[in-house]
Amino acid sequence: MDLITVIVALAVVGVLLWLLNTKVPMDGTIKQIINVVVIIIVVLWLLQGFGLIGSLRNIRINSIQHQSFHGRVA
Repeated sequence: MDLITVIVALAVVGVLLWLLNTKVPMDGTIKQIINVVVIIIVVLWLLQGFGLIGSLRNIRINSIQHQSFHGRVA
């Protein structure tokens, strides 16, 4: 990963988060959740880019399948 790409990406993400936090009228809790999610995504991207974790494409999330029960009226 090129250092210039990392710097530009971090600058863009930082500016977008700053704009969100200062210009968008939204509840503070929602802004905080968005900030945390974006920071987690950026950290994972950086770790993957520098080879500290494997490819994120190999991560699978197992979903729980619920059985549907159809009630019948007698």
